[in-house]
Amino acid sequence: MVDDDTPATEQHLMHIGEVAERTGLSIKSIREYDTAEVLHPSSRTEGGFRLYSEEDVEWLLMVRRMKPLGFSLAEAAILVDAVRVLDTAEPGVDVAAVRSRVASFVSDAEVRRERLQAQLGMVDELLDNLRARGGGAR
Repeated sequence: MVDDDTPATEQHLMHIGEVAERTGLSIKSIREYDTAEVLHPSSRTEGGFRLYSEEDVEWLLMVRRMKPLGFSLAEAAILVDAVRVLDTAEPGVDVAAVRSRVASFVSDAEVRRERLQAQLGMVDELLDNLRARGGGAR
């Protein structure tokens, strides 16, 4: 994700509204991710408002990309944790099991993508059929 070793307190931190705009996620969804242990904000204000870093935005985008494939929040949490382990692993640390977990997600996502692609093909056929019958121009 972000290769910035700057502590969260020195990074540009964003309120949830700005993060929602940048990610296309609703404020409610972002809060749900925190509650569901998928992703916690990097910091909070003294008043308790969530503050997010650029890295947090990248994690949220990954989770958002999982949604159309039908992954659950629990699965998203597992993947976020696994990728974080890979991103922060020290040289020489055995991460084979974590790599295997991520590879499993890749395989699962590929299957889900193929299923969506087939569904899109059916939608295209329907639209072509309806258009051919005078239901609208393309």
